[in-house]
Amino acid sequence: MGQQETVDVDEVFRVETHGIDPIPDAERHGSAKDLFWLWFGSNLTFTYVINGALAVAFGLSFWQATAVVVIGGLSFFAISAAGLSGIRTGTATLVISRAAFGVRGNFPAGVLNWVVSIGYTIVNTVVGTLALEVFFAEIGWQSGTAGRAVALLVTLALTFAVAMWGHATVQFAERWMAYVLAAGFGVLLLFVLPGTDTAAAPAGAAPGLSGWSLAFVVMLAGPFSYLPMPADYTRYLPRTTSLKSITWMGALGGFLSSVALGVAGVAAATQTDMTDAVAGAESLLPGWFQPLFLALVLGGSVTNSIITLYSSSLNLQVLGIPWSRARAIVISAAVTALGSLAALFLTDFTTSLLSFLSLLIIVFAPWGGVFLADMLLRRCHYDADALHTGSAGAYWYRSGYHPAGITALLAGMTFAALTCDSELWTGPLVAPLGGADLTLLGSVVSGLTYGALTRRRVAAYAPAA
Repeated sequence: MGQQETVDVDEVFRVETHGIDPIPDAERHGSAKDLFWLWFGSNLTFTYVINGALAVAFGLSFWQATAVVVIGGLSFFAISAAGLSGIRTGTATLVISRAAFGVRGNFPAGVLNWVVSIGYTIVNTVVGTLALEVFFAEIGWQSGTAGRAVALLVTLALTFAVAMWGHATVQFAERWMAYVLAAGFGVLLLFVLPGTDTAAAPAGAAPGLSGWSLAFVVMLAGPFSYLPMPADYTRYLPRTTSLKSITWMGALGGFLSSVALGVAGVAAATQTDMTDAVAGAESLLPGWFQPLFLALVLGGSVTNSIITLYSSSLNLQVLGIPWSRARAIVISAAVTALGSLAALFLTDFTTSLLSFLSLLIIVFAPWGGVFLADMLLRRCHYDADALHTGSAGAYWYRSGYHPAGITALLAGMTFAALTCDSELWTGPLVAPLGGADLTLLGSVVSGLTYGALTRRRVAAYAPAA
């Protein structure tokens, strides 16, 4: 009688043993509905309130800013669709992207993605910590540095504990936290929306192309930062799961939460000064709800940080860290803790970090265009073994680089850099374009370039009969 094969079960509150290795069919589980709660919960973050308020600050009216928020929410259809390759290969997004860029060509984007993941985790950790610190003050515990340190430890512990357990625990936590956060933010909307001044004219002159483009960049930069992650959360789904249901469930989750909170930010900005968004929103709420509001800000920061921290551990494995996912995440957690300490106790660190992260859209918009174009050309069919076999596999190309993928990426990055308008860099074409920031169109440029270079060379993988 043969020896029975050992099956690693992905269970809640049990440390996940898999990393970027392909998930066997026997261990696949769940349904597309899990993706709804994952993307719904992780996007119930106060960041979207801030983004909505910024759209008004750029000169847009209530209805104009709301239109930008809705269009930004629709981008989750592309984000969700980027996870379709995960169900076919059973592995992480940044492993699958080796097919588009080559094993070595994929490495630079892997490094930058880890930086972006940790950067956003730091930002969310800082936002959650500051909200908890204010909460401490409002309940009578005003202990200065000590209070801030305790708030940071609590925020880090909530994030790390869930992300360390792994995939099943992440999905479980996102679902249950989504229930609570959705109820809380629903009450927030009831307080904020009735006072909205929908007839208010934009401050100063009409927004113009510059205001519109900046609003779109702000609303789309967050969703675009997820592009290297979706397959991380679809890789456990059974192969029989409908691709249509995967796309719709994930997209609907991200759309509903981001649009609801984005509109709340737009509405708040027509009623009060949102320069300090937390204080501005809090001023519109009754006193009894303000501590609960701060708890919502903390909870939303944690739900978003959980998925970025979890994906960062898979990212480190893609980069060659020879550790298990659970051990690799300690590196990400340690860097997050150090970065958060710097952001909380060093002046202007957070502002500098946000400026740097916003600049990286020059890389990630074009990267996403190439990845999605490659996925469409291959119809989500890849040689899963070749993705993990290095120089012996079909995705080694020329010395580990895929010329078409690298060329298309550089073309998109060049366009994005020429048309970027950020605090750290202003492209030479911004002024001739009337101040428009067209960075995000770098994804279209790179995708079309890749399609033109590979249309007859890239095909869906068909296993031998």
